[in-house]
Amino acid sequence: MRSNLLKSVFFILLMIKTNPTFAQKTKADQKWWKESVFYQIYMPSYADSNGDGYGDFKGMTQKLDYLKELGIKGIWLTPFLTSPKVDNGYDIANYYEVDPTYGNKADFDTFLNEAHKRGIKVIIDMVFNHTSTDSKWFQESRKSKDNPYRDYYIWKDEPNNWESFFGGTAWEKDALTNQYYYHKFDTRMADLNWSNAKVVAEIQNVLRFWLDAGVDGFRLDVINFLTTNGITKDNPIKDGKQDHINDIDQEGVKNAMKIIKATVNEYDNRFIVGEIGSDKIEVLKQYQSQDLLDVVFNFNFGSIKEFSTQRIFNELQSMEKNMSSYPTLFFGSHDMPRMIDRLADTNPDKAVALTALILTAKGVPFIYYGEEIGMHNIIAQNIDEMVDIQGRTHYKLSLEKGKNTGEALLEGNEHNRDKSRSPMQWNSNSFAGFSNEKTWIKINPDYKKTNVAVLTPQKNSILNSYKKLITLRNNEKVLQYGNYDNLECQGDQISFTRSYEGDRITVIINFGLKKEIKLPEKATILMGNKTLKPSSFIIYRSL
Repeated sequence: MRSNLLKSVFFILLMIKTNPTFAQKTKADQKWWKESVFYQIYMPSYADSNGDGYGDFKGMTQKLDYLKELGIKGIWLTPFLTSPKVDNGYDIANYYEVDPTYGNKADFDTFLNEAHKRGIKVIIDMVFNHTSTDSKWFQESRKSKDNPYRDYYIWKDEPNNWESFFGGTAWEKDALTNQYYYHKFDTRMADLNWSNAKVVAEIQNVLRFWLDAGVDGFRLDVINFLTTNGITKDNPIKDGKQDHINDIDQEGVKNAMKIIKATVNEYDNRFIVGEIGSDKIEVLKQYQSQDLLDVVFNFNFGSIKEFSTQRIFNELQSMEKNMSSYPTLFFGSHDMPRMIDRLADTNPDKAVALTALILTAKGVPFIYYGEEIGMHNIIAQNIDEMVDIQGRTHYKLSLEKGKNTGEALLEGNEHNRDKSRSPMQWNSNSFAGFSNEKTWIKINPDYKKTNVAVLTPQKNSILNSYKKLITLRNNEKVLQYGNYDNLECQGDQISFTRSYEGDRITVIINFGLKKEIKLPEKATILMGNKTLKPSSFIIYRSL
């Protein structure tokens, strides 16, 4: 260990002496978000302090010590601003107010300050593609064609053929002015008109308000969906489905992103991650640069629908080849089924092996709440158990097409995003320790054995494996900044070596049959062992 340290120091001193720009460049490349493991909290589902069935800031503040012990350095909060919650907060009615469901601004400030005291940064979700139709802006806009807010949204006498991403037409007729307004999602979520300079200025003011409040950055929702160039040509139909080529990725989207980034850059040390509505690397990569987004969510990797060692490796390789900076590494979010069910065949060992991959490969890792305890999907047994607007819309459309309730439920569940949104399972008490009275959505019935309290004392539990892996990443600069010396796939085994400032760490993850690994001479095992069982791994340092 001492030898490695001396070599690293010698290497750095040599580089500084021979290349004066080395020290400056190294410092410039170091970013807190490259060193952080992020943890996504789905606001309604984390911790309820007042018994109303919804998570809130006071509840989350009480759980910050848990997150610190887990090793989390960054939190991503889903929307918590005033909203009728048609889409669980992704339909914002007021960008400046905390929704009373989650507390008030003082509760947010306390949460943020307490997180910062524990060395945890906080980024918040912002939805700038649309607002709720409850928004003051929209309520004013619909009053008359000459209202000052009219052009904050997109109104037309006749709609084109664009469809909503929730199903059905993207146009809704409003009786007050007898015109149609545009909505990419639900009818109660009206799209903002980004060709209007006043809208752009409003969004800049929103960003500055929350940056002044102390947030460390933003996650930007469907940011490539912004309507910057108005309503253009009809979308073509391919194989009976609409091909969304004119209503997203419009020409002015990048300029809008540049304005957002420049506004955020008025403040030091902030971070932007963008949700780009695509799983194609050629689309994702074009939005990541110094003047656009720091990183994008790599859905080419994270949203893989079923497990495949080769597919995972191919996407790792593709990101290394195509992304100008760090990719993001994740296998779960509020919009997709639970990772342990989707990719790990409900096997905790396989879930840990997949997590070892995202915590040691090159990129910015995001963990979705509950993954660390192996939380599973919930499934709606009837339409009354389905909360998600996307699932309910598809259920309704299926009935309208003549399907029976059973067939419609299957269709609804296929699109239902409730699967991964059930309350966090803290203990075996009533309501899983999430609340003491009720929950906004049903709890997974396995909560009595799958919870934090049960798993914490178990030495080799999935929770403690997560802690060890996160601690390792937090302690090893090479796992934060190292480049690949190699990245390989042999059968069901993915391996790579990363190096940084003279240090080298190798990771081998085995998704196949049991095998023995021969280590290089003087290698030091950091985690795992030489006997690789199915769904296991080894991480070691070598000279």
